[in-house]
Amino acid sequence: MRLLLVLAFLAVPVLEILVFVQVNQAIGVWPAIALLAAGSLLGSWIVRREGRKAWRKLQEAAQSGRMPEPGAPGGAMTVAGGVLLMIPGFITDVVGLLFLLPFTRPLMRGLGARFLARRIRTLAEKTAGPGLGSPFGGAGSPFQAMRDQPSGSGPVIHGEVIRDEPGRPAARDSSRDLTDR
Repeated sequence: MRLLLVLAFLAVPVLEILVFVQVNQAIGVWPAIALLAAGSLLGSWIVRREGRKAWRKLQEAAQSGRMPEPGAPGGAMTVAGGVLLMIPGFITDVVGLLFLLPFTRPLMRGLGARFLARRIRTLAEKTAGPGLGSPFGGAGSPFQAMRDQPSGSGPVIHGEVIRDEPGRPAARDSSRDLTDR
């Protein structure tokens, strides 16, 4: 997965430059730059608008004393589409528009849901092994060992005991271990 991300970060700018050169040759340099600027302005407007909506919903929920509603996939997709539009380049603009247009949004939502389901399944198999099991592997919960240990049989922690009683100066007793009580 990391290799795929590194390749994407390397390939996308190169592809964006190639597409810009092709668009530049087809319509000219100034119209191509104007299209990129318009896409960035549209993206920043969408991100700002959706951010305000989310902030307003959060404030309303806090004022009424209720938990905020979980983020709808549509709002997250709109913000993602706006961010992709803000990135200069025609490829990212097309993908951003796919996130924004009402007739392509269900397709993108389905692709995203399948990707996330596959990713979660992969992570669960890495931590628990194939099939069902604890997400902590064969070891069970990380707190299981602490529950199974009888009290007082743990490691000795050396430290300094500071007793602070009201009306008396703080006395330091560094000659005792914390387990010597």
